[in-house]
Amino acid sequence: MAGYISNETIDQVLNTTDIVSVIGEYTRLERRSGNDWWGCCPFHGEKTASFHVDSDKKFFHCFGCHKGGNIISFIMEMEKLSYAETVTQLAKKNGIEIKYKSGYSQTEDYKKNDDVNQIIELYDRTASMYNYLLLESPQGKDALSYITSRGITKETIEKFKIGYSPADRKWLRNFLKSKNFSDSFLDKSGLFSKKYPDTSFFSDRLMFPIFNRNGQAVAFGGRVLHPKGDNDPKYLNSGEMIQYKKRETLYAFNFAKNAIRENKAIILCEGYMDCIAYHQCGINYATAPLGTALTEEQIKMIRGFVETVYLSFDSDGAGQNATMRAILMCRKFNLTVKIIIIKGGKDPAEIMQKFGAENLTMQVKNAILDSDYLINRLGEKYPIETPEGKAKAALEYFQYVDSLQSDIQKESCLEQLGQAFNLKPEAVKRDFENRNLARERTNIRQTNNQTQQDTQIKLDAQLRGLIAVTADLNQFKVLQNELSEDDFTNPYARKFYKVLENCFSEQIFTLHDILDRCDDSQLSNLITEAVSSGAYQSEKVGEILKDTINFIKRKKLEDQRDRLKKRIGEFVAVTDDDRKLLDTLILQKQELDLKIRSLGSR
Repeated sequence: MAGYISNETIDQVLNTTDIVSVIGEYTRLERRSGNDWWGCCPFHGEKTASFHVDSDKKFFHCFGCHKGGNIISFIMEMEKLSYAETVTQLAKKNGIEIKYKSGYSQTEDYKKNDDVNQIIELYDRTASMYNYLLLESPQGKDALSYITSRGITKETIEKFKIGYSPADRKWLRNFLKSKNFSDSFLDKSGLFSKKYPDTSFFSDRLMFPIFNRNGQAVAFGGRVLHPKGDNDPKYLNSGEMIQYKKRETLYAFNFAKNAIRENKAIILCEGYMDCIAYHQCGINYATAPLGTALTEEQIKMIRGFVETVYLSFDSDGAGQNATMRAILMCRKFNLTVKIIIIKGGKDPAEIMQKFGAENLTMQVKNAILDSDYLINRLGEKYPIETPEGKAKAALEYFQYVDSLQSDIQKESCLEQLGQAFNLKPEAVKRDFENRNLARERTNIRQTNNQTQQDTQIKLDAQLRGLIAVTADLNQFKVLQNELSEDDFTNPYARKFYKVLENCFSEQIFTLHDILDRCDDSQLSNLITEAVSSGAYQSEKVGEILKDTINFIKRKKLEDQRDRLKKRIGEFVAVTDDDRKLLDTLILQKQELDLKIRSLGSR
């Protein structure tokens, strides 16, 4: 129980809070008659409304999962808060003064809630200050020029409180101390380096405040503006703290929640700029997972509001994998999924800038069902003109069919698979019903090849260099200075590069923490095995890293040269312009040959 909060305050909170309005922030409610409101239960996935709210008696009950109670128990369950935290939150929302029982002592709940409020107040003030520096100060001029050159208006900048963090890394600490924030409080705020407490975590970056559902700033994302010798990562993000849990937060949800409720739909996109572009174009039910990996906690935030989830992730390998994971996760919660295929630009922000709001709106309207998207993707991924290619494509598609909650949906999708790949319906159904056996048969045929592939993974120069960095994570900035995530062709290496980038930006240097952020068991096992071998001592990191950088650069140049050679070989020179172009291509090839030789042999 609240313990130290007076019964008078608790009664006032229960009597004053509009239970329909508050619960309506978590699921769409419709009035049936009088005081009776109904909607889909936010506690368990359902399509038929069985969740009842009585606005007069101020209670709720779900006839599906049988959860029920008052507004305090509802918020406790939804937000995973203690009783005291919930009462305090609702009191603050309703402007109710919290009165305490005589002789109370500050419990852990009280201290925790007080800490959260103070941190949120600090982040809100810092966000406003960054916003002012961007819009009004000379030092924010370059950042303002960049963001407006991307087509973002000042009205949007003010709405999202986009800001600028000064290049002077000691400026923020001095400013906040002048506002009477103590050193001890600032040390635990997450705004400063753990190793160098006077140094701001963000500097010379375009700042994107991350808000909670109530519109309070709880974290930041910062985009680098002037990469220098230390080669900061493109984006830096706040670490998790008492007020901010990445898995339970969606960027711009506070702005989007009403539109999500009205449209019964949500757009999940790649990052801050894409999300902001959608909103500026009037598509204001867009949000972004903080990172490409959608979580179940984030889906639970929205499932009471929506019927359809639109996915708008990048079209590269990482984006496609994120799309597949999101499809399976959303279908598990019985949500319809559509994919927005961006055409004419690399992302929604570029479409907005090049073609305007109407074009982006049309691309959303033209979104395709996830089943159609997967069929097209699998047709490109596998050689479906061969029996083996068809079998692999079907087995991957079966994962999607498994995630569907309706037998009719499953049957329809199996029919679609058969028609798309010219397969007999009975064969598709037979393999689906025996999919584990079919998968086993496919795996047996690939055993020898798979063993060779595993060996290649262990010996791959890309992974070898990244694993070496775990012995001295400070060397990661050397790697960043030479290569980006896109330069890694090995999917394991690309994934591990991202893990190291996040750890480096959060100043996390232990192997334990690195492994903790690696969600691939095969990759984790590979790392621990390599580190345990003793081959990756800190004094050897520089040499191994240099070999890796040269290897990747050389491979990239060789691929460019091979494409150029093919083009030269197929080139037919007819006119003088053709011959000049051919000479240019030959010269480009010669330059590539020189660059490759300068990197040495493999």
